[in-house]
Amino acid sequence: MRVSVLGLGYVGCVSAACLSNLGHTVVGLDVNPKKLEPINDGKSPIVEPGLQELVGRGVAEGRLSATDDYETAVTDTEISLVCVGTPSMEDGRPNLKYTKRVCQQLADVFAKKDEFHTVIFRSTIPPGTVENELIPVLEQGSGKKEGEGFGVCFNPEFLREASAVQDFHHPPKIVIGETSPGSRAGDALVELYASIEAPLVRTNLKVAEMVKYADNCFHAIKVCFANEIGNLCKGLGVDDSHKVMEIFCLDTQLNLSPYYLKPGFAFGGSCLPKDLRAIVGMSRDLGIECPVLRAVTPSNRLQIERAIDSVRNTGKRRVGVLGMSFKAGTDDLRESPIVEVVGTLIGKGYELSIYDRNISWEALLGSNLGFLEHELPYAQRLKAQTVDEVIERSDVLVVANSSDEFKHVPEKMRDDQILIDLVRIVDDPSKVNGKYVGIAW
Repeated sequence: MRVSVLGLGYVGCVSAACLSNLGHTVVGLDVNPKKLEPINDGKSPIVEPGLQELVGRGVAEGRLSATDDYETAVTDTEISLVCVGTPSMEDGRPNLKYTKRVCQQLADVFAKKDEFHTVIFRSTIPPGTVENELIPVLEQGSGKKEGEGFGVCFNPEFLREASAVQDFHHPPKIVIGETSPGSRAGDALVELYASIEAPLVRTNLKVAEMVKYADNCFHAIKVCFANEIGNLCKGLGVDDSHKVMEIFCLDTQLNLSPYYLKPGFAFGGSCLPKDLRAIVGMSRDLGIECPVLRAVTPSNRLQIERAIDSVRNTGKRRVGVLGMSFKAGTDDLRESPIVEVVGTLIGKGYELSIYDRNISWEALLGSNLGFLEHELPYAQRLKAQTVDEVIERSDVLVVANSSDEFKHVPEKMRDDQILIDLVRIVDDPSKVNGKYVGIAW
């Protein structure tokens, strides 16, 4: 394909060289002659393992060049990758002025160009930016509609410095954000990356824009988590924090896996809350600051408050709660977050009906019974015998764990009822008889 890469910073330079290595004809565009001259001389303007060889090969074989002429670069290509920077402003928000300036220059060329052109944004930008801020600039400046004279996609990059060439050719995933499913622009991007083997995801623009932020925030949390565990190890006399984390990483069922990484309700149970309190207490005794670990419990508390607010916002007073244990398939009520939600709602005068087939209220023993008697001494008076009984009594239904029997609740509801889903029991809200509210979706 004929490709122009707009912005020859780190991402742009790597993308241009690697695309030329895949066999595409690439022209890089930048206003800085100090970036253009080295590339046209077959040299990399940045230090990155393997990049010098790709630039030299691309230039020598006539597949890679660089220019400062927007009109020629865009007119002579069919697809443009926008890789300009989005540096932070004083308030932390990304500065979009360079991206918008590129859009205006692209629009000026599109106004005179008959051939359909695909624009691929790679710069990291907040969700909604392409749809609400960049496409309007392209449409107003060109006098053409997206999807007709030109098409737009968002394609986040996952390049690590010092291994970017390897990451480009062997990415963990290829994410294509489109204005509509199966778009012409999306098809062009699939063709661009056809020789790269990686999981391919075609989704909407906002999801694709958010993925990069989710990735980088998680990477930052991992670094700080490992450092806090290491600091605690040293303070507690555990002589090898690297061995602790090496063993930690052997668990690919829970620790390094998709498990626990789905938005939903708060955590609870007999282990996580207790052990977090213990480790934070140890750090306090040692005088070791662990702000990441210390922030986990308050963050979890906010999700409980979010569930309570979701009920309050309905304006209804009769509430049915489906699932009381902290996890489907268990009768463990210890520190179950929904117990706190129920207790708060009762204290506010709501009329509650609760159901959980795994909990035999009369048979509760030990700490499980003690927790319930302390938190909800009147719980037995609120229990219902069946799901249908809860539905009949309630105006608002709260699904608090993912028990299989709750999956049929949406189709049993009345049109005037509201379903508050804390666990994503519903994949398609359009199939709910009534109003649907997801806690984090």
